[in-house]
Amino acid sequence: MYYESLDFSEILGVEGLSDELLENHFKLYRGYVEKTNEILSLLDEYAGSDEAKKIQFVEARRRLGWELNGMRLHEYYFENMTKKPVEFNKESDLYKQIEADFGSFEDWKKDFQAAGMMRGVGWAILYYDLEYGRLLNMWIGEHNSNHLAGGVPLLIMDVWEHAYMVDYGLKKDAYIDAFMKAIDWEMVLARFGESTEEVLEEEAIEV
Repeated sequence: MYYESLDFSEILGVEGLSDELLENHFKLYRGYVEKTNEILSLLDEYAGSDEAKKIQFVEARRRLGWELNGMRLHEYYFENMTKKPVEFNKESDLYKQIEADFGSFEDWKKDFQAAGMMRGVGWAILYYDLEYGRLLNMWIGEHNSNHLAGGVPLLIMDVWEHAYMVDYGLKKDAYIDAFMKAIDWEMVLARFGESTEEVLEEEAIEV
């Protein structure tokens, strides 16, 4: 079974990001889906044969992480945006966790935006470390490197040039401001709820 492109047209019209930019971004995302399936098909075709030992198939396997993560990160990114502003519930467990780990929501926000402003292309991701039970803002320079092992991605911001240059040119800070206003906090809270439930279930099993 291979992957299918998801439809994110519901976020067209989001404030701060033009439909032209988003349509181009959707097209790029579909390219990741296509390449992921292409590599999976190739690996399936030669699985268990001597061909699978050849360098082109070894490198295709290495490439799979790049394409699949590129696909998945874009899905998370589009999913955590909305054109209908959603307030972050200050009584939520996640809000309290942010305050505990960063001192305040504003301090977390500054840190997350600073991660997004780092030189180079990549992703800014708010992770929840399941093992330690804390939040971390991470910079992912490539789709398949620097991910937090055992971490749950809660909030994903694409800061490759294609995510903003059509609308903002080199003004990445203006794009980040627009993104922060378009966050679907209900989606982020749902991701955090799922991650904390996993921890509780594991602790219950250990008891």
